[in-house]
Amino acid sequence: MLRSRARALLLLRSCIHKSLPPLPPSPIRTLARAPPRHPLSRFLSSSLEPLPDSSATATASASFDPADASASASSDPAYAAASASFDPADAAASTSSDSSDDGEDNLTSLWEEDARDVDDVFTPATSDPADDVVDEVMVARVRAVVESTPEDQIPSALADMAVDFTEPFLSAVLQSAESCSAKKLLLLFKSAANNNPAARSLANLEIVVDKVAESDEVDKMNAYMLWDLVKEMGTVPGSVNTQVLNKLLAMFLKLKKSKIALEVFDMFSDLGCTPDGDSYYLVIEAAGKKSMVDAAWRVCEKMIGSCCFPDNKKIGDIVTFFCKKKKVKEAQLVYLAAKEKLQTPIPALNFLIGALARNAETINAALELLEEYQGESLKDAGMSYAAVIHGLCKTNNVKDAKKLLMRMVNLGPAPGNAVFNFVITALSKNGEMEDAKGLMRVMENQGIRPDIYTYSVIMSGYTKGGMVDEAHAILRDAKKIHPKLSTVTYHTVIRGYCKMEEFEKALECLNEMKEDGMQPNMDEYNKLIQSLCLKALDWRTAEKLLKEMDDSGLRLKGITRSLIAAVKELEMESSKASQET
Repeated sequence: MLRSRARALLLLRSCIHKSLPPLPPSPIRTLARAPPRHPLSRFLSSSLEPLPDSSATATASASFDPADASASASSDPAYAAASASFDPADAAASTSSDSSDDGEDNLTSLWEEDARDVDDVFTPATSDPADDVVDEVMVARVRAVVESTPEDQIPSALADMAVDFTEPFLSAVLQSAESCSAKKLLLLFKSAANNNPAARSLANLEIVVDKVAESDEVDKMNAYMLWDLVKEMGTVPGSVNTQVLNKLLAMFLKLKKSKIALEVFDMFSDLGCTPDGDSYYLVIEAAGKKSMVDAAWRVCEKMIGSCCFPDNKKIGDIVTFFCKKKKVKEAQLVYLAAKEKLQTPIPALNFLIGALARNAETINAALELLEEYQGESLKDAGMSYAAVIHGLCKTNNVKDAKKLLMRMVNLGPAPGNAVFNFVITALSKNGEMEDAKGLMRVMENQGIRPDIYTYSVIMSGYTKGGMVDEAHAILRDAKKIHPKLSTVTYHTVIRGYCKMEEFEKALECLNEMKEDGMQPNMDEYNKLIQSLCLKALDWRTAEKLLKEMDDSGLRLKGITRSLIAAVKELEMESSKASQET
């Protein structure tokens, strides 16, 4: 049986030797460890050792002494017990039935186990953690050399050190170089990459970009040098990412180099990168620094097309920027495109609506955007509602303005004096005085006290329509709420009476003004004197007013003084002519 197994193993070894020719050495795969010694490796080795032949076997059999075997067996109790229970017939039967199966199983298990050993031999070596250990002493030496060496001598100084710049070694040097200038860091990176191309990794590039771009001492020359380095590395796919380019954009934005920032943006696709929301924002901001509005809008169109937006605050800044540059329609497009994904801040929305409300062509768009305010946001919508109402009044769309004002009264946001005055002024100019007075009553019901401007506007509307007495009544109502009015309110009534040639009432209003502690100015006196002279030919009253002016320190214009003298002389000549007649 042993002899048959030996022959089978010899055949197996020959088969393995023929089917597995020695592999050529590979420059990539290395032996991770020596294979463990297999009990039957002598049968699988590439050098064939001859097995004992039949003569040797016969010699060994001839030298076998049964007496020695018997002596050994008798000295071992376990062996004796086994021999006592041994039946030659059973052994023969068992051997004949299991010899073939056992042989096959043993050969199969030997083949599989040894195949695993062969695989282990050719398994690529895994990264040894010891290989990643960086010599801190050498890192400190390199850093010291870079920090102390003049910039133009750094490449030669590093070459003289004969350092192997592996990727982790360069990373350690870059991270520890806190006192190096931006140019020295760039020279260190380039020199290390020339020494060992493996050091030119994305991770190390990110370290350099972080340190250079965020440095307070970076200048345009270092920035250009960094940009050239990024472009050079970008020729290899995967060596540059969007975050690196965004940091370049932020750097050029800080340096106010708008054209270079646009160049970086235009090369995103060439460098295998895709712009994100921050990329678009940084380029638009950079273009805005130089008022390159068209270039900024070109970038904005790409942002809208990609549906990739920055955060809501940055979108608000973009909307505000275009509004300030009088690109209101463009700002509206940005807002409408972005609102599907995020909510624009209320201040930016207010700014947009205010800009749209200033133009008659876009006032309706501003009116539609008011629907964006819902719920809690209504409390911040007062400015936008006021801007739209003012715009409607300027375009003489008073009906819609009043309707929107009443909506504010009923639903909010609560309007203030200015919003009411917008509509009251428009109504008064159109002669719709009852509606104007009605809104003033609404103000009072809302707990808002009409200011002097409100009363003045209504008085002006009445005098414009020839209803001066009604204007004078509004003046008296105003004095009940405001103890001290402006001269404009009295001036409005005095001019109205002069226009209607009711000079007595005009003089009464002038005296009322002085009684209320208001000193008439040049306009009131000048208007009254001219009206008295030209329309009433009353030079006597005009002279009294002139004397009041002189006493109060007011100096009447020469032409008006001459007018009094001319009317007086005309009357004297007319009286003399009548006497002669």
